[in-house]
This record gives sequence, C-alpha cells and structure tokens, in this order.
Amino acid sequence: MSPEATPVQSAVLVTIIGETVLKDSIVQLLKSHNVSGYTIIQVQGEGGHGRRLGDMAGYNTNIEIKTIVSPEVSDTIFLALKEHHGKHALIAFRQKVEALY
Repeated sequence: MSPEATPVQSAVLVTIIGETVLKDSIVQLLKSHNVSGYTIIQVQGEGGHGRRLGDMAGYNTNIEIKTIVSPEVSDTIFLALKEHHGKHALIAFRQKVEALY
C-alpha cells in the first residue's frame, strides 16, 4: 500500500489522570473542543497528593481520561487544564501517535 493510501494519520494522544470530582468538567472541556471520543478508566495509585486507593466510590478516587486529537487541540486542552492544577490532584501528558480514526 502506498503512503498516500495509508489510512493512518499523525495525531496526539492526551492522557489526563485526576480526581474523579473533575470528570464532568474535563468531559465538558473535551466536548467544547469537538473531541470525537474519549475513554475513561477508574485508576489507583500514589503520587504527590498521597495514595489513591479507590476503595470507596467517589472518595479518594482517580480517573484516567484518554483522547486522540490534533496537536493544536492538545495545546488548547492543556491550557484549559491549568485552571484545575494545584486545586486538585491532576497530571496530564501527551504523546505523538499515528492513529486510525
């Protein structure tokens, strides 16, 4: 298959890990930037904000949200996430990927 016919596109995988209380706000942020889809997973771990066991629903729990977007949209998402940084446990990172979507 020629490179021109390859259905794979360059994109950015954005991963956001934060407190469950941020879920609705982050989903609204993604939707406001016309993100076509995202995945949310309940996660556990330990970091600068202490241990997140996830042993009680809605208390001391974290989520991981993943989405694939353009580099420009990832910049906008990161700028908007700054409003939550410092107020809640939150980390976000991005990776260049090739995606079929």
